[in-house]
Parts: sequence; C-alpha cells; structure tokens
Amino acid sequence: MQAKTDNPVRRKLERGELVLGMMHFTGNPMIVEVMASAGLDFFVIDMEHSPIDLSLAVHLIRTAEAAGIAPLVRVPEVDPGLIKKLLNMGVQGIVIPHATRETCAAVVQAVRFSPDGTRGSCQSVRQAGYGQSDWKAFTEEANRQILIIPLLEDKESIDDFEALVAMPGLDVFFLGAFDFAVSAGIPGAGFDHPVLMAALERMVKHAQAHGKYVMTSFSDNISTEKARDIISRGVQMVSYGVDALVFRRACLDIARLKLAEDDLAAT
Repeated sequence: MQAKTDNPVRRKLERGELVLGMMHFTGNPMIVEVMASAGLDFFVIDMEHSPIDLSLAVHLIRTAEAAGIAPLVRVPEVDPGLIKKLLNMGVQGIVIPHATRETCAAVVQAVRFSPDGTRGSCQSVRQAGYGQSDWKAFTEEANRQILIIPLLEDKESIDDFEALVAMPGLDVFFLGAFDFAVSAGIPGAGFDHPVLMAALERMVKHAQAHGKYVMTSFSDNISTEKARDIISRGVQMVSYGVDALVFRRACLDIARLKLAEDDLAAT
C-alpha cells in the first residue's frame, strides 16, 4: 500500500489555480462522492461545530480518497493527539479555528515529524501505507505536503496578520468572514462592507509578498458576479457554503413550487 502524502490542493495552489470546496457538516460519505463528482477540489470536515467525531471522520477520509477529493479537517481546538490521529488517517490539511500566533506555532509542531516538529512516529498507520522501508523519506515528504490553514475569525488576529503571515510553516490564511464581522462589531456584514473588503485586500497583499495564499468562504446564496469579483482580488481558495445549507436552499426552491401551486388554486 502506497504512502498517502501527495497533496493535490497544494499542487494546484502552487500552479496558481483556483481551488474550490465546501464545509462538510452532514457526515455523509455519499455527499463526499457527490462533491467529488461535481469537480470540487476539497471539503472541510467540520469537527468544531458539527457532530462529526473521529470514528466518522475516518470513513469520510477513506471515501474522499476513493472519490478523488482532498479531505481537510477543521479541528475543534489545538489537540496534538487528535491532530496526530487525523494525519495518520491521511488528512491533507488542518484548519485552525480562531487562530493566533500561539495556536499556529503549536500546530506547526504537531503536524510535522522530527526534526521539524513533535509528531509521533508509527509505521502501522494508514498514511504510511502500514509500513515504509524508507521512513526518513516518508516523514520528509509528509512534512512538506501537509497544509496548515489558520482560520482568522477575530479582529485581533487580523490586526496581527503581518506577524502571522511571516511565520514559517503556515500555508493558507482563511478569512472567516462571518465571525470576523461579529468581532469587528458589524455582525451580518458581507464583502460589500468596506471593513471586510479592506481586511481581505490587506491579507492578500501581505500573503502574496510571502508567497502564501488567502482563502475565504462564501454563503450559498452569493451571486456568481460577486463571487468572481472577490476571487479576482487575489483569493485562490474558496469554501463555498456548508453542505447542509446548500441542500436546504435546494429544498426551499422545491417548496416554492408548492406555494406557487397553492396560489394557482386560490385564483
């Protein structure tokens, strides 16, 4: 069994491609396959807000590999033990909620094998193909390929961005627009608000100067025109909505047919 260190999301970013995905709350392998069949590049298993636990995440990671879509995980907190188990299963990126310099530094250590970090070594895990003849080559490649994605949701972290983006080992900086708007005192604001747009443009400017990338999320009802405008400003990775809410919107569209039928019956 081959080692699972290849990271297609990293390769696409390095080629300058737009990388698209979705937050995954439903914990359903079929939904993972559907996202892959539609051409999405990644999905983020949400272990912070959704009920997905480690035993379910394992099945989602296996499904992702079979379907050809990259599995990332938003962990609930910086727990080196949990992060190690997810990496052992073959997760290709770790999203750090409410990221700060301290939590980022801790994750950089937790995801990488010695001498670059403190991740424990074990041959009998899925990422290592249940045994590698050249352990040094495997660990070096695993260290190179893993993506660390700080999720910036607090005004203080955005204010500290110049320091964060200069930290070694961090790859993609994720502007969490919803939480950041709350933290900035403008709850519910979107990218049409100057504070959010200024934060995004500042992140892109400094990230590009360091050879790094910016990610953000769109709501499921954003217009194509608005989405393209935001992407054109230098965003290279987008999480487009939450799977449960995308499905809910489709259900609402179906429900409107019933309302229309009721209106016809009343005339």
